[in-house]
Amino acid sequence: MSNINTVLKTAALGAALGLSLLTPASAKDVVKIAFVGPLTGGTSSIGLGGRNSADLAVRLRNADPKAKYTYELVSQDDECRPNVGVQVATKIAADKNIIAGVTHFCSAVAMGTVAVYNRFGLPVVVWGAVLPEITYGNNFKEVHRVNGTMINQSEVAAKFMADQGYKKFAIIHDTTDYGKGHNKYFSEFLKKNGATVLGTFGVTADQQDFSTELTKIRELKPDVVYFGGLTPLGVRIRTQMEKLGIKAQFEGTSGIKSDAYIQGVGEKLAEGSLAFLEGAPWEKIPGGLFFTAQYQKQKYSEPPEAYGTFSYAAANLIMDAVEKVGPDRKKVRDVLNNTKNVDTLIGKVTFDDHRQNIVPLVTKYVVEDGKWAIWEDSSYASGKRKLAGK
Repeated sequence: MSNINTVLKTAALGAALGLSLLTPASAKDVVKIAFVGPLTGGTSSIGLGGRNSADLAVRLRNADPKAKYTYELVSQDDECRPNVGVQVATKIAADKNIIAGVTHFCSAVAMGTVAVYNRFGLPVVVWGAVLPEITYGNNFKEVHRVNGTMINQSEVAAKFMADQGYKKFAIIHDTTDYGKGHNKYFSEFLKKNGATVLGTFGVTADQQDFSTELTKIRELKPDVVYFGGLTPLGVRIRTQMEKLGIKAQFEGTSGIKSDAYIQGVGEKLAEGSLAFLEGAPWEKIPGGLFFTAQYQKQKYSEPPEAYGTFSYAAANLIMDAVEKVGPDRKKVRDVLNNTKNVDTLIGKVTFDDHRQNIVPLVTKYVVEDGKWAIWEDSSYASGKRKLAGK
């Protein structure tokens, strides 16, 4: 059953959702799938949104009387820490009752766990981590990814800024593989677009004071400060930029595209911040309004955040495979390997020869009036508001 059929059919079930979501058919065999992401710590808002979205997919599938199995989501917290991620990955992979997993937002964690999934033969679909090497750095047939990579993001982000007329950049990034990767690809694409990197500064993910780096950046007088890292670090850097009087445009990766970033720096300071996220926005994709309506009905305490739709799509791809071939890891892996042109909430999914989804679109976002707005729909795009330095 294709995911587009799932979306359409589950839409018809909307009125029946409620207690039925929580009452699986007793005659059906139970199939366990895992969700792994950062459920605590600085990036927990993204992780909780991802978990809730996978949970929604499971609830909707269990409400479908045509489903052959009852599904159970086993959620695990990787804390966005590689050592914890390996422990969690080993735990779920060693549990033969778990057939597949929706795994990881943090790239460093995802990189540390791919060999575990390969060794135990557990098929997984990565829902948020963007480091290219997660799929392209190995040939593990168990590892798939529905979201795009930082190469996609960086190419669009660099060209967009060049098109806006920005020429001089300072880059500050965390020293994890995630931050270093963004620095590498963004810098390369900047140069291809005729821009100049005035200075590059690596900082640790737990660093609190950036006065040394930001003072040097202030002296360089860049047009743009580009940040390669996740929300907690981005909040601290953006806040301290203001204290030091740095008026450059602030541009981040998908790692800051969260409500927590806006809440952390405050609506006024967040205004005009830019971020880039692979895939189409949920407002403009088939089934997007249905997804958000059903998400709200479940009264989750947290929003789905930037990568919730990817987690939802990953869970559905796994359940579709189980429905087709049964709860067998190897058979489910083989079905996932051969995913071609499948309709999902995030659009058509096709895995290439390294099981990486071919993502044709990256969406540009800007903070406007305390919310992330699609660039093309914003007052900035129409010229009513101006980015820094414009």
